[in-house]
This record gives sequence, structure tokens and C-alpha cells, in this order.
Amino acid sequence: MFNNIIYFIVVLLIFNVGYTDTAPERGPWVSVLLMGVCWGAFALYCRWGFRGLVRRFLGGGEGTLSGAYQGLTVRLSILAIFLFAMDVLLLNLKSWLRVIPLFDHSSLLQGLAGLGIFFFYLCTVWYHAYPVYDRIYRTGISRSSFIRSNLRFNIPILFPWGALSLIFDLVSLFPRSGLAGFLDRVEGQILFFAGFLSLLMLVMPRFIQAFWGCEPLGVTGKAGELVSFLRERGFRYRGLLRWPVFEGRLLTAGIMGIVPRYRYVLVTDALLEALTVDELKAVLAHEMGHARYRHMLFYLLFFVGYLVLSFGLFDLFFYGLASRPLFLRMLTTGNPSDADLFYLVLSVPMLLSLLVYFRVVMGFFMRNFERQADLYSARVMGTPLYTIAALEKIAYLSGKSREVPSWHHFSIAQRVATLWKSAQDSRLAGRHTRRVVASFIVYLVCICSMAYLLNFGPVKKGAFRAYLGGVLERQAQLQPRNLELRMSLAMLYYRAGEHDKAMKAYEKILERDPRKAEALNNLAWLLVTCPEKGLRDPARGLELARRAVALERSPVYLDTLAEACFVNGLMEEALALGREALDKARDNRAYYEEQLRKFRSGAAS
Repeated sequence: MFNNIIYFIVVLLIFNVGYTDTAPERGPWVSVLLMGVCWGAFALYCRWGFRGLVRRFLGGGEGTLSGAYQGLTVRLSILAIFLFAMDVLLLNLKSWLRVIPLFDHSSLLQGLAGLGIFFFYLCTVWYHAYPVYDRIYRTGISRSSFIRSNLRFNIPILFPWGALSLIFDLVSLFPRSGLAGFLDRVEGQILFFAGFLSLLMLVMPRFIQAFWGCEPLGVTGKAGELVSFLRERGFRYRGLLRWPVFEGRLLTAGIMGIVPRYRYVLVTDALLEALTVDELKAVLAHEMGHARYRHMLFYLLFFVGYLVLSFGLFDLFFYGLASRPLFLRMLTTGNPSDADLFYLVLSVPMLLSLLVYFRVVMGFFMRNFERQADLYSARVMGTPLYTIAALEKIAYLSGKSREVPSWHHFSIAQRVATLWKSAQDSRLAGRHTRRVVASFIVYLVCICSMAYLLNFGPVKKGAFRAYLGGVLERQAQLQPRNLELRMSLAMLYYRAGEHDKAMKAYEKILERDPRKAEALNNLAWLLVTCPEKGLRDPARGLELARRAVALERSPVYLDTLAEACFVNGLMEEALALGREALDKARDNRAYYEEQLRKFRSGAAS
């Protein structure tokens, strides 16, 4: 599941980075045909790969087959991500989704459609993986059940994203509200994401366990002894549940929930059948260790930590790429294909930073959290023997190699060796906990420092000036007639909050072309609405806005003129222009409706 969480984060990152400002040059059916050809080749490759593993199984070598199966599944999942990136960044998936009614104004609907395509790729992997899976693990479930179980297991990963997207869609309906303005700022986005994600993680287990179809384990037989064991240890939880993932045939257990009211302990039927009561108690003690040391809360902090970093990293990588002449040309030609390629390249360092953060940084803590839970289990049981027996039995029955670690778990051999050491050294668990605490303090200092420097400190402004501002200024000097380049420079100044420089850049454009409507409109907007009130000049903004509308009566320009009239006290004219802007608008009509309501309230007063 941990791998899949990273896969979906990567997919959502690629989808959100995708460029959609202009319509694609090719028709939709060309894109659909190319996507179909890519999927067909992918399906054939999946079939060839898993059939090769079946032949290996028939020829012997079962001991290594499980690892080979897992490795091939990971490689094909990564290939599916690559194909999805091609769909988004080269075949204009987002642009065509925005043509569908209602999709243009909903990040949730666009995201669901994009994720549906990625799930289709994953279903292709699972379809061809089933024969190998069934031979290795002997679960006895059907192919359709295997695919449904994978879908049911993975979809809850996206619940927090879905809730956040829905909130943002609702907020976008009121673009002039206080919350919308708050979310336009970096600090507002960080606080909103962190707060809302924390709230979601508190209550989400209640919905996830229902989605999985979990049921109470009961109070008889082994289940009854486990309930008594948890009660005797004073462990607070909402329910001990049967986990029907893959029809309960996986040998696994888990725990969800930060607070006891929404905390669930999950056990599969296969694990109940395979382990003795004492071994099951050791497994539950391991899960109790995760709750005892607040590991779920730490995982939430790690996700928030990456979220905070990603805002600053995106700007840093964007400026860094745009400072190179080759990528600068891609960004300023106005060619949609060049812009698509630029954002495809931009996604690479973002993906690398994501992989380093989760696989290296978070992976370090996850492995040590698991060790901490193992040692807690041994302490609760009074001996490591039952925990060791459970680990060895699970490894043997599931066909997993006890020598191979993962990025989020030490190998079974490493875990068993540490448990044996704990039997000889009673202070080992305490030393390990102190090491984890010290490591987290170092992480916290580093993440807070980087978050401040990248989002609010001199690094962000320095990156803009060093990477992009100077390069664009030099290019503008070398190409004084290239007004599109100067427009890009002005807009990038605006994006970085350098409003004074943005205004000067627009002034230079207008010196060369006084009839450049876009420059007239953008400078007018700045003069009327600039956050730095000392830079405002409403009267001149009104004049420039009138000149822009005289050249082109587009809804954007009409809205700027309406805003300028509103600020200058010309309420009736602002109201008339607002109505005209709304009538002409095809996109983002909710914004124009909100503007019109503001003008009406001004006219009424």
C-alpha cells in the first residue's frame, strides 16, 4: 500500500502540473487513437512479462518468484505512470477533459477522469498479474475478485484528495470571498491544507473501514481471546474488525486512526487461521505499538511536511528551468507543444524530490517505526519468541523472502535479529526510541528551515532574481522588439510579487506599442488593484482600461474596466460593463457573476 500511495501522489502531481492554457493543435480522436495504441502495447508487454514468470514457476525456483513478481509489478506500475504522463503532457488529456460540460470549472471532476485512466492502466497490470499471484499465494480467489479487491484496497488512498478538491471547487464559486483571497496566498494554502488534512485523517478511518466492508471480528474463539487481550492491556479503540481485503486471504493485520474514537484494528481471516493465539497477540501488540508511539500522527506530519516543501520547490524548479535559454524559448514562443514539453521537463525534478523525500527520508522513519513496534510487542508479550514466530510464519506462508528488505520495512531476517538482541539487552528498546526522537528533531528543524526559506525567505526571491529575472532582462535587452518576451517578464514579475517591476515592464511595452491591448489591460489592473496601495493610480488605470476595451471588448478587458470604474466611483458604468462581461464570458462565469454582485451592492449603496 505504501508504494501505491507514492504512485497516486506522483500521478496527481503530473496531472496538476499539466499545461492547459491553450487548445491543442490536434483533434481529440488523434489523441484517443494514440492513447489506445500505447495502451495496447502496454497490455501486450504486461502479458509477456507475467507469462515469463509463469514459465519460471513451472520450471522451479519458487523461492525467488515472489520477489520477481513484486519487482515486475512495481516496474509495470511505474511504466503506467509514464504512459499517464504522456497522456497528460503530450496528448493533451486535460485540455480535452475541460471541453466536457461542468469539467472546466471542477478540479474534482477533471481529477476523477484522469485517475480513472490511470486505474485502467493498473487494472491491465492486475489482469495479467492474476495467474502468477494465484500460483504464488494460492488464495483461491477469481480474477475478477482480484481486480475488485485491488480497486477496493487502493481507492481509499484518494479520499483526502477528493475531499480537498471538493472544498476548492466550492470555494472557487465565490472568488471574491475572504476564504478565496486567503487561499490565494502561500501561507493560506499551507494552513488550509494542513488543517483540513489533519481533520480528515482524524475521521477518515470510519469511512475507509466501511468502504472495505470490514465487520466486527466477534467475541468467540481466537477473536474472543484477542478482545480480552486488548482489554487487559487497557488499549483504547473503536473496533476489532475482520479485514476482507483480497477476500481475507492475505496474511496481514493493520491499525487505522489517530484518536481512539476512530481507531480500528484490522485482521484478515488468513492470519487468524495461520497463527496461534499467542502469535496473534504478538501481532496485535505490534499494532498497539504504532498507537502507543503515535506513528500515525507522525505520518500525517510527514505528508504535511512535503506539502509545505512542494510549494517552494515548484517555484524554485520553475525559475531554474526558465533561466536556461532552451527552456526559456519553450516558454515564450506561444506554441502549446513547446509549453507542454517545458512542463513535462519541469515535472522531472518535482518527481525526483518526491521520491527522495518519501523513499529516503520518510522510509528511514517508517523502517524504524516498525522496529519500535516490534520491540514494543516483545515487551508487552514478555518475550520476543511469539513476535519472531509470527514473522517467520508469515514470511514462509506468504512466499516472501526473509532476507529482502523494502524501503518501508526492514527484512524479516533483520527484524528477527533485532528481536533476539532485545532478549539479551533490556535497554535496546529505550536506545532505539531515543534515536528515533533525536532523528525526528533533526528532521523537524530541517523541514521548518527549508519551508521558510523556500516559501517566505530570501531563497524564493533570490531564486527569482538570479534564475529568471536577470535572464529575461538580458534576453529582453538582446531582443528589444520581442514584445512577447517582455510580456512574459512582466507576468513573471507579477507572479513573484514584484509589482513595481511588473508595472515598469508593461510601461516599456506600451512605449513600443501603445496599442498592445493585453499590456494596457494588465497595467490597468495593477494600477487599480495592486496590493501595495502606494503604487495604485486609479485614474490612470481607468484611462488604460478604456483604451484596452476600445481595441477589444473581451470579457477579461471589460471586467478590468468595470473594476476601474467601480474603484473610481462610476457605479452605474461598472454595473453595465459587468453585465456585458458576464454575457460574453464562456469560461469562469462564476467569477463574473460574483463581480456583478459586488458592483450591484456598490451601486445600491
